[in-house]
Amino acid sequence: MKHRIVGILSAALMLLSMSAPALAAAPPSPSIYPAEVRASEENGVARLEKVYYLTMRDDPAAIPTEDFDREGRHYTLLDVLKTDMSETDVKDYAEVITLDSDTKDVGEIIKTLEPELEVVTEDGYNGILKPDYTTITAEAAGYKTSSWTVSASRTYPNLSDADISLLPKSIEDSGRTLTLADVDWQDAGTDYVDGDPLAVRYTAVATYTGTATSRNATGYTVTVDYKGEVSKTSCDTVVYTAVFSGTDNSESLATDTVSRESAARSTKAYLLLIPVGVIALGAAGYFGRKWYKHYINKKRGYE
Repeated sequence: MKHRIVGILSAALMLLSMSAPALAAAPPSPSIYPAEVRASEENGVARLEKVYYLTMRDDPAAIPTEDFDREGRHYTLLDVLKTDMSETDVKDYAEVITLDSDTKDVGEIIKTLEPELEVVTEDGYNGILKPDYTTITAEAAGYKTSSWTVSASRTYPNLSDADISLLPKSIEDSGRTLTLADVDWQDAGTDYVDGDPLAVRYTAVATYTGTATSRNATGYTVTVDYKGEVSKTSCDTVVYTAVFSGTDNSESLATDTVSRESAARSTKAYLLLIPVGVIALGAAGYFGRKWYKHYINKKRGYE
């Protein structure tokens, strides 16, 4: 019985709390708060200034600009003033970029360069740099050597004998030293002895051979200076001042007072209904239980 009454009371309290209006609605929290509030009055005109210190990344749209009442006056926004307190330091900056290339042709190298380079320095400066094409240099990153055989021929006429010792053993050709490799002997003149021809002069066509070599770069290391201005913000504070104009608000204040008093009376009335409802529900549960028990007992005696 006791547990049943407790359950009924709990249900009654829940129903009454759901049907009663909220006692007070929590006002929305402002996004930001003023660092200073300055009030002034001149020639009967009231002014209220709310000062906000924001960073350059903050959104000034979060500054409250709605009308409000304060100390018997109704305030309306006149203007929002902005004072930029930020300080930025600017300086020239250059950064050397190194890259690999398969050519040392400056025109081809330029085609491979990024037109802009975004940088952030160790001391906090940032900016956009562009390449200075006059600073481009290309140095061989490595070399490979190639070799091949070269040859040259020389003609030696009017020799007294077909004797190789009469020929130079080596020659210089295009800056290379070539050695004798072959000789083609030709008759240059004949005499007749006993009616038989006898060669008395010879022409030698000598072939000389040698090895030519070349040293070619396997690739190039390119350097180029990227130059431009970089900047750093040492102070990013922006001051916003919301200026409000105030007018006397006696009538509105009285209306607000009446409304608050009416709301308070309504709240008290609902609060008074809570114990009455609890008692009524508890009594209903108690007498209902007694009636049900009486009914059961009577039914059993009848049986």
